[in-house]
Amino acid sequence: MDGYQKELATAISAVRTAALVTQAVQKQITDDVLEKKDRSPVTIADYASQALICRALKEAFPDDPIVGEEDAAELRGGENAGFVDRILEELAAINVPTTAEEVCSWIDHGNGSVNSRFWTLDPIDGTKGFLRGQQYAISLALIVDGELTVAALGCPNLPLVAADESSPGSLFFAVRGEGAFVFSIEGDAIALQEATRVRTGAATDWAGARLCESVESGHSSHSRSAQITESLGITKAPVRLDSQAKYAVVARGEADIYLRLPTRSDYQEKIWDHAGGALVVQEAGGTVSDVNGKPLDFTRGHELTSNRGVVVSNGPLHDAIVNAVQAAGIS
Repeated sequence: MDGYQKELATAISAVRTAALVTQAVQKQITDDVLEKKDRSPVTIADYASQALICRALKEAFPDDPIVGEEDAAELRGGENAGFVDRILEELAAINVPTTAEEVCSWIDHGNGSVNSRFWTLDPIDGTKGFLRGQQYAISLALIVDGELTVAALGCPNLPLVAADESSPGSLFFAVRGEGAFVFSIEGDAIALQEATRVRTGAATDWAGARLCESVESGHSSHSRSAQITESLGITKAPVRLDSQAKYAVVARGEADIYLRLPTRSDYQEKIWDHAGGALVVQEAGGTVSDVNGKPLDFTRGHELTSNRGVVVSNGPLHDAIVNAVQAAGIS
């Protein structure tokens, strides 16, 4: 990974640092917050995560644009001073003392545009999962000449060892052509030699295949997914979890298929919702396309405007899945 060693190290360190803040905020969520449908915890974590990651990338690669999900416009108004104070408190807790203006400038550094070389960032993917105390992800990817090149995908609540809830969260990473790996999201050292290579599952028939889909049916059509899996003869219950953690479970073989099927004719997928996870799956041996089998095109701006939906697989099953999706009238 010598060609992108600095990029990878910076991405891993930034995502890991952001995870510390998001974990701390998530632990503060109470039943009262959930009853009131109070989204302030995820707002604080979202902004703090983007600030930290943009800060790190700006220092290491000042000429690289960052296409992030958030901007600081709402934070600059006096009515949101409480949010800013909370963000400053969380950053100070991990030894990043700063000012309101500096935090806003870091966040707004993520308002870059698609270029020949740029980063795309989702500081918290899986808002509802975060609020429920369940799965969410921090996704960062470097795109060079339209190619996914480096990815760091932090899944703070996804056990490092599958089905072992006592094992710490996971940080997946990949460099194009070099494979995909995972190690503990805890700790400070970036010891790449301690990482474990991840590979997609080996299922080549439907009896052994398992589907992975969003918890929220608003993100992907569950009824269409059920129709497709029934037509293929898939009998295992689907794995449902929020965020790009779904890419992670496909990458390490806990699921073989992830469908993000359009729920509205006018909806366009955002690049930051897929870039990091897509590279991890591809480097683990899987395949990622849209519902028509076309590769995802990250050169068109903030949205995947030349694509419809997303189909992710372990690789061997991909063409048959795309055919089944199209046979279900989805295109």
